Amino acid sequence: MVQSGETDELPGARIPARVEVRAGARLHLGFLDLDGALGRRFGSIGLAIDDIPTRVTVTASVQPGAAGPRAERAMRCLKRAAASFGIPPRAHVQVTEAIPAHVGLGSGTQLALAIGAGLARLHGVAWTPRELAMAAGRGLRSGIGIASFAQGGLAVDDGRGKSDAPPPLVARVEFPAEWPIVLLLDGAQRGLHGTAEHEAFRSLPAFPAGLADRLCRLLVMQLLPAIAERDFASVAASIGEMQHRLGDYFAPAQGGRWTSAAVGEALNRLRCAGIVGIGQTSWGPTGFALAPSPARAGELAAMLREAAPALDIRVVTARNHGADIAIAAPGRFDS
Repeated sequence: MVQSGETDELPGARIPARVEVRAGARLHLGFLDLDGALGRRFGSIGLAIDDIPTRVTVTASVQPGAAGPRAERAMRCLKRAAASFGIPPRAHVQVTEAIPAHVGLGSGTQLALAIGAGLARLHGVAWTPRELAMAAGRGLRSGIGIASFAQGGLAVDDGRGKSDAPPPLVARVEFPAEWPIVLLLDGAQRGLHGTAEHEAFRSLPAFPAGLADRLCRLLVMQLLPAIAERDFASVAASIGEMQHRLGDYFAPAQGGRWTSAAVGEALNRLRCAGIVGIGQTSWGPTGFALAPSPARAGELAAMLREAAPALDIRVVTARNHGADIAIAAPGRFDS
């Protein structure tokens, strides 16, 4: 617990307001062009998912405070958001649930945006997810975490240009909820982050123009129209090919196509079983597999739990809306 003499009430406040924010995780499905020869670098595809949330309650308080999972990080987010709004950090943050950190699910961005949104609502400050992300130093390479918080669905940003602002969103479509995603989490490993991540990007070879061309073609001419037409086979094929090609490109930095050997072995088992929509989110180690139905997802999950008992296997669905934000007085809050 991190605190600085917090209390439940502000001076003169009879019943303090509180704000609860629930933000879902996201899958980073890949970059489009790390070269930047056309004036923009990176470009990202992401999918918001439900079932693995960050959930915080922000309550009016004389002094700043934070408790729960990742309390120290939450305290930093609170103070940074308050400084960006130009207000005192007069709030207490209770983190009820937190997306696991450094496993490819976008935990840092969702925590920062959830706390910033709660503080803004608590004090009546105008805000946008993009502004909050800039204030929190998030979205430096990718805007899909912002899009996930704001709108959900499958989102595409067009990469960093000359501006230091997070990349703008250029496409967003609803992903069919009837196509579950099987997640493969390896609790023994963490993906690259911080200094190690910066070094990895610097050490990677030049991004081939032919690879960028192929990824963009797959996105525009196969993935997006296939989602619109509910063509699961084409969606799975396009994502699977993107992941295969990007995994090979990033292999020198992450020790192979997959960060986790255990996840990689399980994904290869799925490929041998005819599952093509497989991949790794961000730097991993979390892997994923697309399923055409809840029944098939259950079968795949059962097979993986038996074959790879060391992994945490979960079945989740796409989240086609943004974060849930609610304001209530204590005792009258419907969670």
